[in-house]
Amino acid sequence: MTTPTVDPETEEEGAGGEGGEVGGEEAVAGPGLGGTPAATSPSIKSRTARPSWQKLTILPGVLVLVLLATWLWFRQADLDPISENALSNGQVSKALWQHIELTAISTFFVLVIAIPLGILLTRRAFRRATPVVMTVANMGQATPAIGLLALLVIWLGIGRKSALIGIVAYAVLPVLSNTIAGLKANDPTLLEAARGIGMSSSWVLARVELPLAVPLILAGVRTALVLNVGTATLATFGGGGGLGVLITTGITNQRMPVLMLGSILTVVLALLVDWLASLAELLLRPRGLEAGT
Repeated sequence: MTTPTVDPETEEEGAGGEGGEVGGEEAVAGPGLGGTPAATSPSIKSRTARPSWQKLTILPGVLVLVLLATWLWFRQADLDPISENALSNGQVSKALWQHIELTAISTFFVLVIAIPLGILLTRRAFRRATPVVMTVANMGQATPAIGLLALLVIWLGIGRKSALIGIVAYAVLPVLSNTIAGLKANDPTLLEAARGIGMSSSWVLARVELPLAVPLILAGVRTALVLNVGTATLATFGGGGGLGVLITTGITNQRMPVLMLGSILTVVLALLVDWLASLAELLLRPRGLEAGT
């Protein structure tokens, strides 16, 4: 039998080729693994939730133009004594400030009520109460706002308290439902992993569940803010003030300039609040969720 001979140079070239291939793979894989964070971190930073210039400028610019056109129109408008009396002595700024106060205070109470209640209803001990609470919240929004306000005025009397309770009852549902939906949508494997590394239930809630639910919660808050701006116009029927005073004055006295001013200011305020809420929704989103958006 003849033993096959192997050329030493060929053997060395084969070994060297295989080693070169392995080494080449390691050379490719090494920078790929080690360089991945360095290569992707700029892209992640570039995708950080930063509002575009269109988002920052277009809507505010349109609102400024609307307000400027309204001011120019009122400067040359021929107002009768009734209209001048309704718009003089700082009554417009007073009504606008009252409207902003009603919106801010009612939104604060909505957040204080809806978010903790939503967290509580997703805990195992209180899940059975979820249908009852959601039914009550649905009743608050399904009831016509003016009818709810009338009932509160009969019960509590005329004043800002009745108006605030009516606005809060009308706006609790979106924040409550979004809080529950956001917490229920969390991946159970992530929660189990957090518990597996020794995190307590409160820490899992604070460090894992709530951050993951933030986008949905903020969407509910944004909806509630816009609802509150619109519902606050009805506060005038309960003695709560606001821009509804100008609107009702214009309707009852048939004065179109007063009605137009109250309506324009309400629309501008609602759009401005929605714009600010959209910026907050973008900026407050947890960084770990930005790269995937």
